[in-house]
Amino acid sequence: MAQAIEKLPDDPNELKAMLLAERARNERLVQIIKEMQRHRFGRRAETLPEDQMLLALEEVEQTEAAAEAEASSAPEREKAARRRRTNRGALPGHLPRVESVVDIEDKVCPCCRGLLHQIGEDVSERLDVVPAQFRVLVTRRPKYACRACESAVVQASAPARLIEGGLPTEATVAHVLVSKYADHLPLYRQAQIYARQGIALDRSTLADWVGRAAWHLRPLHERLLEHIRASTKIFADETRAPVLDPGRGRTKTGQLWAYARDDRPWGGADPPLAVYVYAQNRKAEQPLAHLAGFAGVVQVDGYVGYRALAQKNSVSLAFCWSHVRRRFYELAAAGPAPIASEALSRIGALYAVESDIRGQNPDDRRAARQEKSRPILDVLKPWLREKLAIISQKTKLAEAIRYALSRWDGLTRFLDDGRIEIEPNIVERAIRPIALNRKNALFAGSDGGAENWAVVASLIETCKLNGVDPQAYMADVLLKIANGHLASKLAELMPWAFAPPVETTDVA
Repeated sequence: MAQAIEKLPDDPNELKAMLLAERARNERLVQIIKEMQRHRFGRRAETLPEDQMLLALEEVEQTEAAAEAEASSAPEREKAARRRRTNRGALPGHLPRVESVVDIEDKVCPCCRGLLHQIGEDVSERLDVVPAQFRVLVTRRPKYACRACESAVVQASAPARLIEGGLPTEATVAHVLVSKYADHLPLYRQAQIYARQGIALDRSTLADWVGRAAWHLRPLHERLLEHIRASTKIFADETRAPVLDPGRGRTKTGQLWAYARDDRPWGGADPPLAVYVYAQNRKAEQPLAHLAGFAGVVQVDGYVGYRALAQKNSVSLAFCWSHVRRRFYELAAAGPAPIASEALSRIGALYAVESDIRGQNPDDRRAARQEKSRPILDVLKPWLREKLAIISQKTKLAEAIRYALSRWDGLTRFLDDGRIEIEPNIVERAIRPIALNRKNALFAGSDGGAENWAVVASLIETCKLNGVDPQAYMADVLLKIANGHLASKLAELMPWAFAPPVETTDVA
């Protein structure tokens, strides 16, 4: 602390300027934290992409970096360089290395003029990038004829192509798919990027590639849905998918239903996956059709459209505590609200238990919940009823309490099943890329376009869940499909089949 004080300037005006700069920076950071809290617990949590919240932090960090760049003294520049070296981490070993040696010109000792010998070296690594490079693959197929009979002409068969008679390789089609559905670049923007490289590709041409590729990928999408139906516990959610409606001259509101499986929090062996299904409405008949034959637990938010599933004896609904907590948080954040604040504290105790048991097996999770969480909920329910009886029934607080009490069976189902999560975070995370793509593309051009969206996005999101590079996956799968991969071997094309092997440590 004393050393830090010694480094401060003595000029009062300079000190005032530093103080004002720090205050401004702190105010920005406080505001960012408040926005992130509203993003996490507020009403907009399901619609505001997390990326948007990080933009403000980026601005603060950029301003700080610019201020460091202005530092004129060598000690300050060296201090910043040391901090960067400490925080930057190591570059991946799989990246190719291009080495260069920066050596002295004269290897004669400046003192005695003797010959210098090497005693060591300093090695530094920097991350370099080569901009995307397009290339043309030229395939030549020589023709052969017999000089004797002059009637036979022999030539090798042309290699199979995903887009017959088209320009792209399968890797190019994969790049377009990933750019559109993973990086959220609409096709007209991709066409502009190609144009900067001198490649004239019309947006309609790219759309043709996407449509054909999506058609070939549909069996994999259906197989993902079969895995969902065969699971015993899944997550479900839905989000808007605006679609052009030419007959009325405007867009109509379709829905992308999202279903996900992730058993990793309790050590399950099945690979995680996410699958989207497009539908023209949000009616309860949609999940009934999508999950036909499913038997098990569906974790959902409070949307009443899922209640039709619960009418089947084979399906149980587990509701989301984050939606309950969010309602009380909105009331507590708006001003003094003793009842809402107390409810938040009690619900927070449930989350503390979940944090401690994450990753444990289902039996241990259930035992911990029975010991620690059940007493909390046994007291919370009568407490909520007591408070509901003494407040106005027209208030937001009454709505929040009734929301919880009307869904109590589904909210407490996690107590008796160690596989159930307290909130369906995985499916909410799976919905966010859809919302971001919707923001950039505004709408799908047709019902068929929305179905293609669902097909490709399902495979990309499942790749991400399994730690698979979507670009490499798509390129490999499309190439195999073009070469006639057997439909009976679709299991070999599922995203988790491309996952890197998990390293295990042998214990002696």
